[in-house]
Amino acid sequence: MCGIVGYTGPQSAITPLIEGLRRLEYRGYDSAGIALGTSGALFIEKRAGKLANLEGALPANMPVVHSGIGHTRWATHGGPTDRNAHPHTDNEGKLAVIHNGIIENYSELKAELEKRGHSFASDTDTESVAHLLSELRKSHNGDLTQAMREAVSRLRGSFTLVAVHADAPETIVGVRRNSPLVVGLGDGENFMASDVAAFIDYTKRAVELGQDEIITMTPNGINIIDLDGKIIAPKEYTITWDAASAQKGGYSHFMLKEIFEQPKAVADTLIGRLTDNGRIELDELHMSDSEIKALKKIVVIACGTAYHAGMIAKYVIEKWAKISVEVEIASEYRYRDPIIDANTLVIAISQSGETMDTLMAIRHAKSAGARVLAICNTNSSTIPRESDAVLYTHAGPEIAVASTKALLTQIVAVDLIGLHLAQVRGELSDAQVRDLYNEMLELPGKIEQILETVEPLRALTRSFAKSETVLFIGRNIGYPVVLEGALKLKELAYIHAEGFAGGELKHGSIALIDESKGTPVIAILPSGNDHALDEKMLSNIQEVKARGARVIVIAHEGAEVIGAEHIIRIPACSPLFQPILATVPLQVFAYEMAVARGNDVDQPRNLAKSVTVE
Repeated sequence: MCGIVGYTGPQSAITPLIEGLRRLEYRGYDSAGIALGTSGALFIEKRAGKLANLEGALPANMPVVHSGIGHTRWATHGGPTDRNAHPHTDNEGKLAVIHNGIIENYSELKAELEKRGHSFASDTDTESVAHLLSELRKSHNGDLTQAMREAVSRLRGSFTLVAVHADAPETIVGVRRNSPLVVGLGDGENFMASDVAAFIDYTKRAVELGQDEIITMTPNGINIIDLDGKIIAPKEYTITWDAASAQKGGYSHFMLKEIFEQPKAVADTLIGRLTDNGRIELDELHMSDSEIKALKKIVVIACGTAYHAGMIAKYVIEKWAKISVEVEIASEYRYRDPIIDANTLVIAISQSGETMDTLMAIRHAKSAGARVLAICNTNSSTIPRESDAVLYTHAGPEIAVASTKALLTQIVAVDLIGLHLAQVRGELSDAQVRDLYNEMLELPGKIEQILETVEPLRALTRSFAKSETVLFIGRNIGYPVVLEGALKLKELAYIHAEGFAGGELKHGSIALIDESKGTPVIAILPSGNDHALDEKMLSNIQEVKARGARVIVIAHEGAEVIGAEHIIRIPACSPLFQPILATVPLQVFAYEMAVARGNDVDQPRNLAKSVTVE
């Protein structure tokens, strides 16, 4: 939700801090601030709004110091103002804290601290930690690490906290609870951040931090302890992507770049998954054939775009593996007493691996005895670490807030899981699985084909830029696709958009179509002729056209379409693979609508890439 970066080492700290914040601005852009570790007093500057506002406020004669912390905010407690921007300090101005997450008991802490003479300057929950740490540090004879250790035991909620004190500015102390924090190991310098993107220019050596682990970082090394004071051995890993992957590469926006990276992302997620004897290779599941055969139910939990991937999972797994699948919104899951047991497989889908709603849902599922499989794009993030197994997608870094390539790789992942389960349970033969997998290998080329012919769609989209309502209709596995299309349009274009099952529109929502305004309706024509759904969708198209809608139809090559004002052709494929292709034009539509309306494509208002609060 918020972005955190810390640096200590020989170079001027302002450069890695500002560049790190630039890489992390996708996590929140309500405000930005820095604290530089000048001896005897901290240099603090912070501004509401995007990082550029902070940069503009920095004086030309910046102090040259070698340590500091920085923050970019997605507002929760307190509005997006200068006074609520991080870092927050104690009353002496010598201790600074930055925070990602929520301190649930901040109001009672604030009341206690005010009684002891502390005065507060913000409306945030974070400031209570700054004052608490200041008190505790004095009681521990200036030891910020021990102060943080005691403070954490007093705090309720989910958080990452990073602090620095002017008396020892080269020392930075951090802790995480249900919120991300990674460490970068350099040569005579070290880094902390919410995401490795912040320091990828400087090092590929990283250390993952566990729950309630406290890290003390100096230029010469790191020390990690738990809440009992026990020393924890660092778990180092190598970052597998490079800084160039997080650059725009000549594209006008990260989102457009990431749309065009989808053929490679899908191919990378698919590669090497079929053995020579025709078996789907998914060793990451850590499930024996007997355990797979014993499964009674699968529950998929996710949020936002990942939830739509979960809905697609229901169609493919039930079709191929003949296992009942429930799809749950993660934020609601643990509040309705779900029925799960040891014969339930829970699949948790999250691009970042830090989505708090999903994390709390999997903890609930595990407490009930279920096995949890994570589908994730980010190595060593929290959700994979707390799951029984993880299937990593290979989308690479996704910088734009609106998810694109992550979704397609999530769909590929659930397709692979569906094929594997079906094969083990004897619902699909090896030959059938081989044929389906080989067709999946053709999908990257088909996505490429769509992108090579996308210019007419981009031009068409701009003609709808002034529309204030866009409706989407799909049937069967096309239904979650239109939900995603509507979500993208809401995220980027800030207009009313809704997705409907094709047959449901006539049960009330067709009243939204305004003949005088020519309400756009985007329909996905089902692939294949199962249940004559293509014919039924053509009838739905006629229904909305008769009410004055301007109809755009996404249809496979060769399909007969009647009643459409515009037809967007995609390559033919098996019905269950259609979402991977049909989603791409909807991404482009949303992107172009946002551009035409003058919106910030990569950083839409009020949103953040990784939602690390409940």
